[in-house]
Amino acid sequence: MLVVTSETVAGHRVSQTLGQCFGVVVRSRGIGGNIMAGLRSIVGGEITEYTQMLEEARRHAVDRMVQNATLMGANAIIMMRFDSSEIGQTMSEIVAYGTAVVLAPVPA
Repeated sequence: MLVVTSETVAGHRVSQTLGQCFGVVVRSRGIGGNIMAGLRSIVGGEITEYTQMLEEARRHAVDRMVQNATLMGANAIIMMRFDSSEIGQTMSEIVAYGTAVVLAPVPA
């Protein structure tokens, strides 16, 4: 499955637009991770516990989006984007979304 953030793909044309597809992940850092992150925030710098959690959440959201697009019959996702928000003070929601399409190669 080709996933791009652009509207077009070089050498291909959109032969069919299937609609929006998305993947959602909600994650919460455990109490231990929150304590460590809190201590790190005192001295400043990157909070690696949260960075790792968000990287994993983005990967899972993309995987779910690809599964959704595959079920729709797509071979590509164009205009892919991420969105994120907080739920309460301890949870993060990550959404990967885009347009599920069928791409066809353009004859040379």
